[in-house]
Amino acid sequence: MSKPDSRSETARRIEHLLETEGDSVAENTRGFNRGRIDSTADLDDYEALKREARGIKEDAIERLPDLLDDLREAVEARGGHLYVADDAADANAYVSAVVDGGNVVKSKSMTTEELELNAALEADGARVTETDLGEWVLQLADEAPSHIVGPAIHKSRESIADLFAESFDLPPDDRPETAEELTRFARDELLAEIREADVGVTGANFLTADSGTVALVTSEGNARKTAVVPDTHVAVAGVEKVIPSVEDLAPFVELIGRSGTGQDITSYVSLLTPPTPSPPVDFADPDEPMAASGTASGDGATEPHPDREFHLVLVDNGRLAMREDDDLRETLYCIRCGACSNSCGNFQSVGGHAFGGETYSGGIATGWEAGVEGLDTAAEFNDLCTGCTRCVPACPVEIDIPWINTVVRDRINRGADPGTFDPLVEGLTPDDEPAGLDPAKRLFGNFETLAKLGSATAPLSNWGADLGPVRAAMDRWLGVARERDLPSFERETLVDWFDARGGPRVSEGVARREAVVYPDVYTNHVAVDRGKAAVRALEALGVRVHVPASAAVGSGRAPLSQGMVETARRKARRCVDALAPAIDAGRDVVVIEPSDLAAFDREYGKLIDEDDADRLATNSYEVLEYVFGLLENGADPGGLTDGDGERVAYHAHCQQRTLGLEGHTVAVLERLGYEVTTSDTECCGMAGSFGYKSAYYTLSMDVGEPLAEQFGDAGRVLASGTSCCEQLDALLGEPAEHPIEAIAPE
Repeated sequence: MSKPDSRSETARRIEHLLETEGDSVAENTRGFNRGRIDSTADLDDYEALKREARGIKEDAIERLPDLLDDLREAVEARGGHLYVADDAADANAYVSAVVDGGNVVKSKSMTTEELELNAALEADGARVTETDLGEWVLQLADEAPSHIVGPAIHKSRESIADLFAESFDLPPDDRPETAEELTRFARDELLAEIREADVGVTGANFLTADSGTVALVTSEGNARKTAVVPDTHVAVAGVEKVIPSVEDLAPFVELIGRSGTGQDITSYVSLLTPPTPSPPVDFADPDEPMAASGTASGDGATEPHPDREFHLVLVDNGRLAMREDDDLRETLYCIRCGACSNSCGNFQSVGGHAFGGETYSGGIATGWEAGVEGLDTAAEFNDLCTGCTRCVPACPVEIDIPWINTVVRDRINRGADPGTFDPLVEGLTPDDEPAGLDPAKRLFGNFETLAKLGSATAPLSNWGADLGPVRAAMDRWLGVARERDLPSFERETLVDWFDARGGPRVSEGVARREAVVYPDVYTNHVAVDRGKAAVRALEALGVRVHVPASAAVGSGRAPLSQGMVETARRKARRCVDALAPAIDAGRDVVVIEPSDLAAFDREYGKLIDEDDADRLATNSYEVLEYVFGLLENGADPGGLTDGDGERVAYHAHCQQRTLGLEGHTVAVLERLGYEVTTSDTECCGMAGSFGYKSAYYTLSMDVGEPLAEQFGDAGRVLASGTSCCEQLDALLGEPAEHPIEAIAPE
């Protein structure tokens, strides 16, 4: 059972980071994210480029053993050395032997952060200096990176100025303040370190097996200097960085800068085939050229210089095991662009010092940390991924990051102490989870059972749940935030209402279409009026509507969000079986809650038979998408409520955006005469059960603050998701409506 003090500690840590780092993280990540959207919009076919990049990575990981052999042959043919290290200790020992206590300059490398290489080299007597500006700032501050690409995004310009002044004992009149002054100061200090270096250590964004080429993609010139100024260059990279050929670099060069920082191309793309042909730079005599000409062997153009030494250290450290893991393998496709972090509402608020592990941060960090460090490390931050799917279209290699997080969450759940006393197990809860599961996860994962009980005993259930002692106990033992209004269950469910009114009202002879309105758990038991509105709207457009009691089953979305994969699998199978008769009868399935439709479309293929999943996804529609289709195909809108120029503010559900359905709702509203303002904020912060949890309540509200600022003066607010409506109620103090309620006839 999760202990109350651990939840309180998590909440305090998040609140501290919101206060101390949140503003800087938000400004930088949101800027990167806007840049990505703008920059990728300029590409002729962004989606095709992503598919190409993913295909190259899939092929490379599949053929990795052979590519490693090819890479070794290419490197050694030029006189370089290639070493494959089993783990961090193995890699550090090899690099330490090469450095031999000398002066080292390093360019930015997440793999060396993973290895804790700096500490290992310093313990062996070496002097190590980071030359990436952000990494150098953190080295001076003795802090960990907070972002895969921008390690110091949590630092403000003022705090960096203070750090430089303190670290170098600068007098007030010689203190750099502006960005230009700070950069110039860092450049001068770091150039002195590079001049004195014996060994340069870099990472590698990509390694090509055909030629041994090291591709470095950077926004500063430090990596190039680090690689070519000292006479010894050590490149350290994970084995997953190998791709077949130099030609395969093309899509990645197009995508990595746009995805990470919004640059059309990063400032420096360096392709080094070491040992490089240029001689080491000699700073000894200022009157002599830095590099003596004519000292390269051969013709000096392509042959490696005899005075240069190159070592490529490839790191396993769990990666080859990840390659054999069907659910973690996709992590190895990652090109470390940080787009998943930049697009994530939670990350935008707290950064990688909360949403990250020993080394990696953001959505993809769960896969990396689980594979490299283990489940215990991943468990420290995994719950910050809400499965909203905002990162899915942002990833340049189409990694299903939410699924990786879900699978790891399931493994964490199943790693709970099996000896833990848990009175909710042994047949008392309708799930397939082990003893020791966090009680909040079990509660929210079994919301279907709770909703049925709540409706059956309403209004008593609603009254009892709101009693002060009950809320205090829920907060302490279940982690349900007292600040949140709880769902109010309806005694008459949507299914009951539909049955009581006599079933379908549009006759078969005149019906344009025939459809089942899927009575999802929340609509059926809580937001019943929303379900009624959907029925009336579709009937007004000539649809013969059914709401069968047999279809009133959960989609499995609730347990899936808690990492309860086996429970979700069983519920998905049951849901498909419940809806299959409607599809067999030629009826469409109309879904009100976008997260349920996303489950049908995205997750069911991983949970149940793929053909069954495809069949349900193909025949299911979001309710406003369905209305749009009816209107486009000649349905008369006269029976719907006319907007008559009314201004409305509209916020689309995260997963609705991922499915590409936001535009249908806007189009319907505008067609009916509403003047629509859409939200600039992608995520409201509620994310289903996430915003109910006391450990994350403050973070949830912080994520939604930009939305509150935009919609604060709106007269009427519409939102497509259940959780979005609840969050907007809390943020604005006024109820938000689902768009179907706005357009449905009375």
